[in-house]
Amino acid sequence: MQSKEQIQNLVKEQADLVRKLKAEKEIKDKIDQEVAKLLKLKAQLKAIEEDDVPSTKNFVLKAPKGTRDFTPEQMAIRKSVFQKIIAVFDKHGAETIDTPIFELKDVLTGKYGEDSKLIYDLKDQGGEILSLRYDLTVPFARYLAMNKISNIKRYHIAKVYRRDNPSITRGRYREFYQCDFDIAGVYDPMIPDAECVRVVYEILDSLHIGNFTIKLNHRQLLDGMFEACGVPTECFRAICSAVDKLDKSPWEEVRKEMINEKGLSPEVADKIGKYVQLNGREKLIGELLADSNLTKSKSAVAGLEAMKLMLHYCNLFGVSDKVLFDLSLARGLDYYTGIIYEAVLQDSTSEGSVGSVAGGGRYDNLVGMFDPKNKQVPCVGVSIGVERIFAVIEAKAAASKMKVRTTNVEVFVASAQKNLLEERMKLCTELWNKGVKAEQSYKKNPKLLAQLQHCEEYQIPLAVIIGESELQKGVVKLRDVVSRNEVEIPRAKLGEEIRKKLQEINTPMLNGYGSKTN
Repeated sequence: MQSKEQIQNLVKEQADLVRKLKAEKEIKDKIDQEVAKLLKLKAQLKAIEEDDVPSTKNFVLKAPKGTRDFTPEQMAIRKSVFQKIIAVFDKHGAETIDTPIFELKDVLTGKYGEDSKLIYDLKDQGGEILSLRYDLTVPFARYLAMNKISNIKRYHIAKVYRRDNPSITRGRYREFYQCDFDIAGVYDPMIPDAECVRVVYEILDSLHIGNFTIKLNHRQLLDGMFEACGVPTECFRAICSAVDKLDKSPWEEVRKEMINEKGLSPEVADKIGKYVQLNGREKLIGELLADSNLTKSKSAVAGLEAMKLMLHYCNLFGVSDKVLFDLSLARGLDYYTGIIYEAVLQDSTSEGSVGSVAGGGRYDNLVGMFDPKNKQVPCVGVSIGVERIFAVIEAKAAASKMKVRTTNVEVFVASAQKNLLEERMKLCTELWNKGVKAEQSYKKNPKLLAQLQHCEEYQIPLAVIIGESELQKGVVKLRDVVSRNEVEIPRAKLGEEIRKKLQEINTPMLNGYGSKTN
């Protein structure tokens, strides 16, 4: 079968031949014969072009798998959550940066262990092999190395992409936001690490999403534990990835994976099992430091001493009541080198739960991977799982049938009679110039009832009503939409009176989820 390009060339050649025959005034029968061939070729070309166009007959209009659109109500909640998260980042003195949503594939390759298969690769678009970013940490490390930055405290809120199995009820998507807070630089042990825990504590506390626990562990302790249990060094990362599944799978399943897929003996797997099922606080560290088998490993001892200091600093930062030292916490990503964190809601074992809502740790060697001289910049950070937080808040809002304000409009400018559009426009301009959030109907002669109903539907707290008599007297009527009380206000004092009234009334959801004007 001939290709589209081949038939296009044949059409061109045949058309040239027909033109030539006509120019030479060849006999009609011969011209008709060649014209028929040309028409036949054009019909073939048209059929191929129609085949190239996707059929819309069976086309289902939907968002791609693992993504979704957001309603104004959902966006109001998201905006409020982002504002609260950024307020905490600002409180701790963080700067913000941004990086491209795609990176050179070589930048991302080899940084995520078994999760590397979840990276989205892009089609070659001009010589560069690119992939969508999997997280914000590796691009941050590339940014530090490329710009020769040796210390920074930064936050970054942006979308990342993973070819994961989506689970909408658990807040897991293929396109989602991450909110990262990281401290880069050479500092004394555990001081920045403990502040990251404090940042997570403040964010989750401010969002009122329920009781939570921040689990802590240390990569050196994990490696030392594997060493003490007899795991070959080359298997550490693979076994770490298996342990990382304990938050979703029972120990028996993880044990089976270690033996059947990772090649461990049952005896070694059982030794690991005794440790990874332990959790506690300072007392557990004391017990593990007294474990003669574990303390044979220098790595395990170093990890335990680091955890001891970490828990002490957490106590000073006032977060120890929410912190748990948990030996099952592994964090499967390859680049972690020290402390690791994960925050979970305390009811996270219930059906339809969202799992962890924050995670992170120390990664001291990642920046050096991008530096020609392997110059290291120690880093520690945490990522807030905002999509999962949104899932919790949206579920609570739906269960309580709470109405979410989708705009911040404070005043609706209404007219009581016809032909007052221009007066409404002048009044809107006056209010906007005074910094008042105001809107009006886009109809020339709207009915007053329809305008007031709009205020109630969108929870706009105040309405300013003008009519012919108000214009003549130089006043307006200021209406409290909820109580329906009206007072006449001199137009010259309108801005001042609106501010007073807004302070008096309680306006639920003025800025989205959980925000009120006092």
